[in-house]
Amino acid sequence: MNHAMQRIVFSLVLGALGASASAADIARGAALAKTHNCASCHGADFNKPIDPSYPKLAGQHADYLTTALRAYKRGAGPNGRVNPIMAALVQPLSNRDMADLGAYLGSLPGQLVTKK
Repeated sequence: MNHAMQRIVFSLVLGALGASASAADIARGAALAKTHNCASCHGADFNKPIDPSYPKLAGQHADYLTTALRAYKRGAGPNGRVNPIMAALVQPLSNRDMADLGAYLGSLPGQLVTKK
């Protein structure tokens, strides 16, 4: 494949990824967070987890959250994350569910500091 063709394919892939990310449903993500009781560990506003080692989710980048959920679902191995609690919770989630959860949590006001 020549360089021009590679650029076209790359552009198409990026466009498809952007389209899928923008198609995430925040309202559906809110319902999923409630159904799966995410607040029981990450706090009612997703800014005050019950344990300081648990992450604050509100305001995180939606793509990062979606990627993290998928990594928990993959588990041990390349590009996976190991956490028995999260692994069990994400198993029934589809890719769309994880994208919707990421979009919802990313839309919430967060307390994360990005610049000092």
